[in-house]
Amino acid sequence: MIFKPRAADLDPVDVENALLRAALGDYSDEAAVLLLITSGHWLPQLQHRGLITVDGDVEGEGLWAHIAWPDLDGALRIGTITGGSSDHQVLRAAASIADGHPVDLGDLAAGLDRHALTLVLAAIAHAAGSHEPRSITHAPDGVPHPGDRVSPLVAWPTPGTG
Repeated sequence: MIFKPRAADLDPVDVENALLRAALGDYSDEAAVLLLITSGHWLPQLQHRGLITVDGDVEGEGLWAHIAWPDLDGALRIGTITGGSSDHQVLRAAASIADGHPVDLGDLAAGLDRHALTLVLAAIAHAAGSHEPRSITHAPDGVPHPGDRVSPLVAWPTPGTG
């Protein structure tokens, strides 16, 4: 009998890698997963409460994993997962980016501390594809130059700068 791996049995770094591997190529999924990884609060809870599903080794590329986005509201409501106000807003933003959960941007922004706001802005920019290196289309002299690149609109903060 082959046993399907459980997220709760994996090292947190392996769970992060599995989530990123499954999200790769879908900017919205990538952004939502990176938002939760970078925030540092939610993944351990999701991992240990059964809200991350591990698909196993897909096509020899390693483990893939997915977050049960539709189940998060219920888990918050009954206290299966918990966090502060800003943490809740980060989770709401991630669910909206990944799975289309409606969110009131005014309420969301008002509930974010400065670090969380930076993360959410970086996630939105990532979902829009601003992290993809592109040539500048209109250089100061009006001619694009090979190698001229535009940086992400809002970059993910480096660890320790939060």
